[in-house]
Amino acid sequence: MGINDEQDIEANLQIGPTDQGMVRLFIFAGDLEIPMDFDPEEADDIAEELRAAAETARNMSQGKKKR
Repeated sequence: MGINDEQDIEANLQIGPTDQGMVRLFIFAGDLEIPMDFDPEEADDIAEELRAAAETARNMSQGKKKR
């Protein structure tokens, strides 16, 4: 399975700080729960990657609209 493969799985994502000073990404889908904790610097890196991916996706979708 790759990043471009579509799936019929629905999942929810919650993001927030923990009482231990970490940033938690909490993913749940059906009976599956995945808590992922990151220190603030790692969370900043992830946020930068998300922003870069969003910008790339935005540029790709704008390029399709111009055709």
